Amino acid sequence: MSLRDIDHAARLAQVMVTVATPIEDVVRRLDRGGLGVLLLVHEDGSLAALLTDGDLRRALLQGRPLTGPSEEIATRDPVVAAPTIPAVEALRLMDTARPFHINQLPLVDDARRPVGLLLRTDMVAVDELGLSAVVMAGGVGSRLHPLTADTPKPMLPVGGRPVIERIIRQLKQAGIRDVSISTHYLSEKIHGHFRDGEDFGVQIQYLSEDRPLGTAGGLSLLERPSGPVLVLNGDILTRVDYRAMLRFHQRQEAAFTVGVRQFELEVPYGVVEADGPVVRSIVEKPRLEFMVNAAVYLLEPRILDLVPCGERSDMNDLITLALARGEKVVSFPIVEYWLDIGQPDDYAKAQEDAEKGEI
Repeated sequence: MSLRDIDHAARLAQVMVTVATPIEDVVRRLDRGGLGVLLLVHEDGSLAALLTDGDLRRALLQGRPLTGPSEEIATRDPVVAAPTIPAVEALRLMDTARPFHINQLPLVDDARRPVGLLLRTDMVAVDELGLSAVVMAGGVGSRLHPLTADTPKPMLPVGGRPVIERIIRQLKQAGIRDVSISTHYLSEKIHGHFRDGEDFGVQIQYLSEDRPLGTAGGLSLLERPSGPVLVLNGDILTRVDYRAMLRFHQRQEAAFTVGVRQFELEVPYGVVEADGPVVRSIVEKPRLEFMVNAAVYLLEPRILDLVPCGERSDMNDLITLALARGEKVVSFPIVEYWLDIGQPDDYAKAQEDAEKGEI
């Protein structure tokens, strides 16, 4: 893409918010924008701070509540450039930023008002990521019956395209070419759709389970890779940044990275806190927040050696075993769009989101 072809006005419409925007609203704006960044501006339109999905992940890992103004977790005084900056110089600025290189560069006028936004991908082609991937697609999908009577759950259409095809296309777009698919139920439907993967720009191998092996057992059929392997369920829709996840995994020097998603549960009753029979307080309809397993993982090859050969095993079992062996297991908050279609209501929501262009 030529830098002259960029529609900066359209980009700014996606990413500009005021400094007073609450963090919880920022999460939704980041997700809808899809560029991994928001520009926080003062009332006069001047740039106050830059907030990336990485800033949001760090806030979640620190246990900070998603309340208060977004400026509290943003990068103040970010690296900026004039709108006339050449591409070579813009890329140099991105590469030399500290403490980490950056992927977005705001362009500002003399009054520090944003007039454009450059992305690293505007100047550098997406190269191969150096990851292999495994999509776990062997489940029966009984909760979605009768939709899954003749169709494996990962092949159910969302917006006219099978869920697993959306996953494969996203992997290809991220620079992942080596893909394995673990199959069991109605496996011929998946084989027939993808074949060797050439039509989708990837190379596909199949891990055929003679009997259901759970969410991890199929990994015992995988030939040990030379580098990290991305594992994800075949019924997950997400826009998670796999490159950011890999960088996080490497910086943490982790053996096992678990993608996690914030989940909120509102208790519909007043919760009584007591010491034995003595009531100390009562909290009316509290909202509880948890980080839940989002079924997206990065594993170092040695973790695959912990998967029991030919036996049923789930990813939670593998995480527990890795911890028991003293391996470093870390969590990576997924702040982008994420949806598990395993329940009828969630599958219906996926269709609605596809119609609205959110997937």
